[in-house]
Amino acid sequence: MTASVHILNGSNLNMLGRREPQLYGTTTLSEIEESCRGLARELGIACEFRQTNHEGQLVDWIQEAFEKDAAIIINPAGFSFGSIPVIDALKLIRRPVIEVHLTNIHRRDKQYRHSLVSLVATGVICGLGPAGYRLALRSLRD
Repeated sequence: MTASVHILNGSNLNMLGRREPQLYGTTTLSEIEESCRGLARELGIACEFRQTNHEGQLVDWIQEAFEKDAAIIINPAGFSFGSIPVIDALKLIRRPVIEVHLTNIHRRDKQYRHSLVSLVATGVICGLGPAGYRLALRSLRD
């Protein structure tokens, strides 16, 4: 079982609930965080939950997770499709890396279909909305 997880969120996810609600729904990132923290407590997993619009900040947090030997649940958002620095940082992680997307990226416009992060992720959950985060947490417990 994983003792610690960093749940990291990329660009524009701070706007959930207001940004394209027809696509991403009306649940806010704060609501997702609250749900994740509650489930992590139930599962006995220490949880860091963060969001950034800055690639370098995301890389720093991934490196921090590496130093703490933590698993990662990551919704890289726009960084999914072209961030080599994020991918290289994720290669450091010794614990599971679960990539989460609220939408089914495989049904989206062409530029959203091929996540480079998937190349280094242990597993990918997409298209299940906010429940994807909880499923990722449960998979770490198992």
